[in-house]
Amino acid sequence: MREDDADFRALFDEHYQRLFRYFQRQAGDAELAADVVQEAFIRLYRRGAPPDDPVAWLITVASNLFRNARGTRSRRLRLLSTERSARALGDPPESPDAKVTGAREAAAVRKALDVLGERDRQILLLRAEGYRYGEIATALALNEASIGTLLARAKRAFRTAYEELHNAP
Repeated sequence: MREDDADFRALFDEHYQRLFRYFQRQAGDAELAADVVQEAFIRLYRRGAPPDDPVAWLITVASNLFRNARGTRSRRLRLLSTERSARALGDPPESPDAKVTGAREAAAVRKALDVLGERDRQILLLRAEGYRYGEIATALALNEASIGTLLARAKRAFRTAYEELHNAP
């Protein structure tokens, strides 16, 4: 066992779920998100010495892995059933009404996110997972001082896209 295993475990415990949720929202596929985040942590562990900013490093590596895996997304979605996903994540079953309402809302949010540009989508999803401006800036190679403005614009773009889709016949 390495001396820094405890530090690695602490980093994993603190950031795995946030990264998983971010990539699940990006992909709409829990299995792909789990694979990407797990592989990023494996690469960090194998790297040995931690990078200067491990959170930004993890986001960057996982983003690159996600882009590479995107080509297989449709195949993975066909294999992933709702029942299997629910079992894997251990969530209790929803009532039929809640399931329909939740599915409609998730589809509307997903469509609105898909309309946005890549940068806006990434900023919104990282912020939704609680990442700080500095972490978002580092992960997306942006100036930290511009994150607030970019986030506000992304929120407006999302709201507009959501309302247009929600009000469409």
